[in-house]
Amino acid sequence: MAVVRILVDGYSLLHSWPELAPGKARYSAAAREELVHQLMLYRDSVGTPITVVFDGAGPAPDASQVPSTPECEIIFSRSGQSADNIIERVAAMMKPYGEIIAVTNDRAERDTVVAMGGFIMGCDQFIRDIQLALGEMQNDIKRLNRREGSGFNDR
Repeated sequence: MAVVRILVDGYSLLHSWPELAPGKARYSAAAREELVHQLMLYRDSVGTPITVVFDGAGPAPDASQVPSTPECEIIFSRSGQSADNIIERVAAMMKPYGEIIAVTNDRAERDTVVAMGGFIMGCDQFIRDIQLALGEMQNDIKRLNRREGSGFNDR
């Protein structure tokens, strides 16, 4: 079966990626927006839909700051509910449609997702995958631009 969705524990990934949004607090809107931007680029590169879940404790985020699409869905848990709970529920609901990958460093969440038949990936490995995929995409674009540019100059 194909992977139908990647489920990301947003704050777990943010805390594992200090180079992302340097100087910004890990719980800040700026850090979340940069993470979402990177995830959207990654989704464009690999083609697998992504759902990123943030713990919603604290003030509700401004919806205009959080662009959510079917390809890159952004979810904030309600007060008293954790991102882990949502990821586990979505993993169970998606099982009939294909495989899911949950990205988190939370051991209990990882064990639960695996018990449901899902796959897990640690945040450090996922960051490396993102960087590799985006680097390959940049190289492909450069090659395409060179090829298109040289063809244009020949005319």
